[in-house]
Amino acid sequence: MKTKAIRIHQHGGPEVLQFEEIDLADLRPGEIRVRNKAVGLNFIETYFRSGLYPVPLPFTLGSEAAGVVDAVGEGVTNVKVGDRIAYNSGGAYAELTNVPAARALPLPAGVSDDAAACLLLKGSTAEYLLRRTFRVEAGQTILWHAAAGGVGLIATQWAKHLGCTVIGTVGSDDKIAIAKAHGCDHVINYRTENTVERVKEITGGKKVPVVYDGVGKDTFMTSLDCLSPRGLLVSFGNASGPVTGVDLGILAAKGSLYVTRPTLATYAASPKDYAEIGAEVFDVVAKGAVKIEINQRYKLADAAQAHRDLEARKTTGATVLVP
Repeated sequence: MKTKAIRIHQHGGPEVLQFEEIDLADLRPGEIRVRNKAVGLNFIETYFRSGLYPVPLPFTLGSEAAGVVDAVGEGVTNVKVGDRIAYNSGGAYAELTNVPAARALPLPAGVSDDAAACLLLKGSTAEYLLRRTFRVEAGQTILWHAAAGGVGLIATQWAKHLGCTVIGTVGSDDKIAIAKAHGCDHVINYRTENTVERVKEITGGKKVPVVYDGVGKDTFMTSLDCLSPRGLLVSFGNASGPVTGVDLGILAAKGSLYVTRPTLATYAASPKDYAEIGAEVFDVVAKGAVKIEINQRYKLADAAQAHRDLEARKTTGATVLVP
């Protein structure tokens, strides 16, 4: 079967993204074919494109989408043709995608395709970071870098719902109001303010037990300096480049600190964990504790421009590619 998809034949900048016709393989047992209605845009996809996370070429990008089940393979019982579903699986930058049925989650009636396409990966990331990597508790103060980004806007709302005081960092003044509207009690413009000094001021010198850092190289040392003794740095992304050349002695000198580099792939590896994480995501959205704002929409064919804007930090909140 033929379908249109965004593929790369070499690693590089947004210009390597090609919108082309491809052959979709026949369904294998345990797979479903999904007609995508909305595809989520995530920063991790720029890593696959650039080669930071090398992948075999040619490669169809895409990490999550929402759509309608178009066909089911042998042995599939959890969904049927015509069901609305969301999934977190590769190859989503396409009109049609073959997906393991175990990665498909039925969509509640109150969750739109657009919201679901932007929600599952980012929401699942927020869930495993806040509820599994470091289980935040009411009364704690936490620091979240890139609070106006796609994951940040979900996670800060969620953390506030859980009773945390949330400090967020942003890269421009126009993002301060956005972050405050999505759960941040305090917002620091890291380009014009000293993040460490502001965190000390906000916390009365105590600093914070956990820092969530999806930025990477540019914020690594700042994140360590914002932690209280025995605090945990959760480094979950590389938006500014990967963290390299770390001297472990720094962790001792700064207060017996911990650092972890977790991934959703590990935390959601089992079907049971994947389903539990997804259920929690849909639950907080259904309760109204987390609201999804889609601030950018691009045609799937214009994925290259979407990547340019994402890497230039011109986007806020969630972005959808429409097949």
